[in-house]
Amino acid sequence: MRKEVVVVVAVAAVVGAAVVVRQWKRRRERRWRQTQRILRKFARECATPVPKLWHVVNDLVLEMQSGLIASSIGDEDHDQTNLAMLVSYINPLPTGDEKGLYYGVNLRGDNFLILRARLGGKNESISELQREEISIPSDVMAASSKELFDFIALRLSVFISTHGESTEDAASTRQRKLGFTISYPVDQIADSRGKAIKWKNLTVDDTVGKELVSDMNQALEKHGVDMSVFALVDEAIGDLAGGRYYKKETFAAITLGMGTNAAYVESAQAVINMKWGGFASSHLPITEFDISLDAESSNPGSQIFEKLISGMYLGEVVRRVLLKMAKETAIFGETVPPKLAVHYMLRSPDMAAMHQDTSEDHEVVDEKLKELFGITNSTPKVREVVAEVCDIVAERGARLAGAGIVGIIKKLGRIANKRSVVTVEGGLYEHYRVFRNYLHSSVWEMLGNELSDNVIIEHSHGGSGAGSLFLAASQTQNADFPSS
Repeated sequence: MRKEVVVVVAVAAVVGAAVVVRQWKRRRERRWRQTQRILRKFARECATPVPKLWHVVNDLVLEMQSGLIASSIGDEDHDQTNLAMLVSYINPLPTGDEKGLYYGVNLRGDNFLILRARLGGKNESISELQREEISIPSDVMAASSKELFDFIALRLSVFISTHGESTEDAASTRQRKLGFTISYPVDQIADSRGKAIKWKNLTVDDTVGKELVSDMNQALEKHGVDMSVFALVDEAIGDLAGGRYYKKETFAAITLGMGTNAAYVESAQAVINMKWGGFASSHLPITEFDISLDAESSNPGSQIFEKLISGMYLGEVVRRVLLKMAKETAIFGETVPPKLAVHYMLRSPDMAAMHQDTSEDHEVVDEKLKELFGITNSTPKVREVVAEVCDIVAERGARLAGAGIVGIIKKLGRIANKRSVVTVEGGLYEHYRVFRNYLHSSVWEMLGNELSDNVIIEHSHGGSGAGSLFLAASQTQNADFPSS
């Protein structure tokens, strides 16, 4: 009798265990199906077929026209348009013939670059290139523009004396122009630092811009630097100048880094700073994750295009998708990893590394999940989902950036019969290979084989801030200033 009882109990235990296993498998399968549903829905909402891209192009052209009208009538309140279209009469742009030793400054957030190089003229290489990155002390960051420029001028003076100049350079009796470009800090970062200086809508010809130029020139004189600043301009304009130095067909420059912007040459030879991060359209593929990101940002309702295509936000969208999966499908286990809930924990370089992982089991994805979020139990299937989310976000951003480029080309009437060179600066374009490929392929898909041959998209020459050198050269040599 006892043996029979033992056998019955054992059988019941086995049956019970089998039931538990089946229930666990069913739950796991349900969760996996839900993961796939979230993924497919997200992919559908992010899709950028060519017809949708052309709608974006047409809306961008209309916004560009509206912004130019607002600028032409002196309307400083651009609330009626999404694009500021700031006119910068930087004339002339470089021709490639410039020769001599030139200096530039690139102010970017909480640091700045000082650059120096000797330009050799047409078909000659650039030599003696020197760069120094200098952090701005927190007390200077919180001070007035005059104190900031005083600090920059002092460090520029030290830079010049440290690197020295040839006898011929030092003997120059005419004052040189100093190229000065500004890389606008991303609003998400800038607001948290309480900047005293607001660069957002700075243009060459506005009152603030003229005052800042005056402040910088006074600081240069104070520290005995025999140079003068002719204008403070957006880095995109500097990139455009660099593009023109190398190729006269360059008509536009795009920045694709942590932030994004575009500048181009209008038919009247005025350089237009588009501030295209503010572009918005009903045809942009917006998802629930973009809506929540925007609502929780420091500038809700604005910079919509930037939040879709720039490096500051790509990884954040990926993180939000993965967080939803973690909560609703337990893709990373029964407990949601705490670090996965931390905003901006996933940066675009880490996203690019996971996305471009070609190992069989997505080993790089596994390493990044451990490093960033403390996720140690991911499976190859889960890592594949992570890589696919990265792919969806990168493809959307890159194709929209490509549509932006086509929009500028269409606005200028250059699609059919004019060779157009577009220079692109920024780590997102330079280092994120798949993003770059998606951008190029979107332009090809939109224009077709024949017309796309007229569009040359290439990485900018010289790296970040180098445009300030080319601006200095063009303004010096073409304004009766002899070369150094």
